[in-house]
Amino acid sequence: MSEKKKVNLLDGFKAFLLRGNVIDLAIAVVIGAAFTNVVNAIVRGVINPLVGAFGTKDLESYSSCLKGPCVTDPRTGEVSEGIRILWGSVLSAALSFVITAAVVYFLMVLPMAKYLARRAAMQAAKEGVQETLEVSELEVLKEIRDTLVAQRSGPAGGMRGEDPGPGRQE
Repeated sequence: MSEKKKVNLLDGFKAFLLRGNVIDLAIAVVIGAAFTNVVNAIVRGVINPLVGAFGTKDLESYSSCLKGPCVTDPRTGEVSEGIRILWGSVLSAALSFVITAAVVYFLMVLPMAKYLARRAAMQAAKEGVQETLEVSELEVLKEIRDTLVAQRSGPAGGMRGEDPGPGRQE
């Protein structure tokens, strides 16, 4: 590969990295990972104990067994008989998702939508005022035109609206 082609590839890669949307995406991933930790802590620290008030303290330990009773090997902790369905972990993940979606919607999407709607309304009002000013200016110009035309044509048989001047009479 020639030196010029290498330089062009590096320039293209640099331009790609420095584009705003790539940096925004990287920031979103980092904040999303941190936000996931917060949501998981809420589920583990608040939701699981609330559910634990009605049963087991750990939501993820809820499970059911298919094909008879599940027998767990005490040494390894694995199920030796039966098929264990861990529906508690699915419920925990679903709660995490719902909490994440609710927080994103109520703290990010809804306020941004209200802000954008307010901004659009202000822009529309500004355009309406500008349009009103343009219409008003147009009306004033039409009135001036009509007045000038009326002065030129003047009374019938007259001098077309011109002042006869001193010493001249109609």
